[in-house]
Amino acid sequence: MEKASLDDVHDEPNPLGVHDVRKPLGRVLGVENFAMNYFELEAGESFSGGMHTHHDQEEVFYVIEGQAEFETPDETVRVASGEAIRFAPGEFQQGSAADDTEDTVKALAFGAPGAMHDWNELESLVRCRECEMETGHWTTMTDDGAFELSCRECGNSFTLG
Repeated sequence: MEKASLDDVHDEPNPLGVHDVRKPLGRVLGVENFAMNYFELEAGESFSGGMHTHHDQEEVFYVIEGQAEFETPDETVRVASGEAIRFAPGEFQQGSAADDTEDTVKALAFGAPGAMHDWNELESLVRCRECEMETGHWTTMTDDGAFELSCRECGNSFTLG
């Protein structure tokens, strides 16, 4: 049995600076079969660095307090306190605290299977700097903690962070 308090879990924010509070609760508990992270987001902050999908994991977000907003290529959905939302593997999404919120969003994010996703299975939806198409980009983490994006259409690569 493992037990942890959020006060004992160190923040590990996204290297792109899109939020200040992300606590890898699952890692502290020694979870092996799913990922579990706690977030606190202020207005305009997001769970991740942009529209993305995990081809190897489904994701579930449970909003504890406040109201989060999740965008897909087709729609935007608000998720209030006490509600949850699920994204299947391969489904693009981006979640954030609504720009018009005055409340801090407190939420748990779960990914399964696996306590960590495979970086080779992460794809971001962005406008390519070379071919200028909004298309899927394979996303990898560099040794210095930046994200390298590679366009699926033209192969151009660039680094963020």
